[in-house]
Amino acid sequence: MDYRHLGSSGLKISEITYGNWLTHGSQVENDVATQCVRAALEAGITTFDTADVYANTQAETVLGDALKGERRESLEIFTKVYFPTGPKGPNDTGLSRKHIMESIDGSLRRLQTDHVDLYQAHRYDSFTPLEETMQAFADVVRAGKAHYIGVSEWTADQLRAGVELARDLGFQLVSSQPQYSMLWRVIEDEVVPASRELGVSQIVWSPIAQGVLSGKYKPGQELPAGSRATDEKGGADMIKRYMRDDVLERVQQLVPVAQELDLTMAQLAVAWVLQNDNVAAALIGASRPEQVHENVAASGVTIPAELMTRIDEALGDVVERDAAKTAEQTPKERFC
Repeated sequence: MDYRHLGSSGLKISEITYGNWLTHGSQVENDVATQCVRAALEAGITTFDTADVYANTQAETVLGDALKGERRESLEIFTKVYFPTGPKGPNDTGLSRKHIMESIDGSLRRLQTDHVDLYQAHRYDSFTPLEETMQAFADVVRAGKAHYIGVSEWTADQLRAGVELARDLGFQLVSSQPQYSMLWRVIEDEVVPASRELGVSQIVWSPIAQGVLSGKYKPGQELPAGSRATDEKGGADMIKRYMRDDVLERVQQLVPVAQELDLTMAQLAVAWVLQNDNVAAALIGASRPEQVHENVAASGVTIPAELMTRIDEALGDVVERDAAKTAEQTPKERFC
């Protein structure tokens, strides 16, 4: 396992980071989730990412139980705040001071720790003054409940404003957590250049494009039983944008590239996002321990420039590059 600095900070994290968004507390049983976490630890993963909204707080609880007994100083535990949890009352969402201060305590309790290494704004909150949000984060850091602050799916302009306020308030905003893969490159034109300028790293989610880049979905063929594309709990909705024959045909053209590097298609996808020097980590999930071991093999892989070009040529115009897609992630209304 290779490790990278998070932003301009001194914190190092495993470049393959274990995330439990669509699995723990919902799609897999708790004992299997624990087995996956154990597999991650055995593979050298030290960084674990979750959020209070995942499985309506259950994902944090499962992760806390799975990491119980591990040396806390040897781990980097990340979580997030924004989306509604609990009974979804009028203040159970967003980035108000009230919601942040109450949410961090709930997350720490469920994770069975007195601090998280990174506390992230899960989305930008257009309904709360940014000054209020950043002051609350500053107080969370000063209280020792989080070491660093990050964000998820913020635009370049939102990042600039957040980093400026963070510096004025005396804490570090060090990371951005966007979707990023061979098929989804919307951060490349604006978010990544701004992040390099600001000393912010990317922790990217869905590097395998919800499993599409594993190559298991074939054009014109039935969906594999038990796959994410057949999951009615949310997985099918997330992956449907890629369930087109033109996309799946292009993805199949990557098979020779993976073979040339002696990688699986999933390993190629994870290795590809790690070629971007602004990416500190690729988030992987797992529904069984073998998936963890497979994806970890992407750590330390270098894809030659000529093969990076072949990947671009193979995927062609099915790649989404529109920078405006990041702004679309900012909620347009309150959830409660």
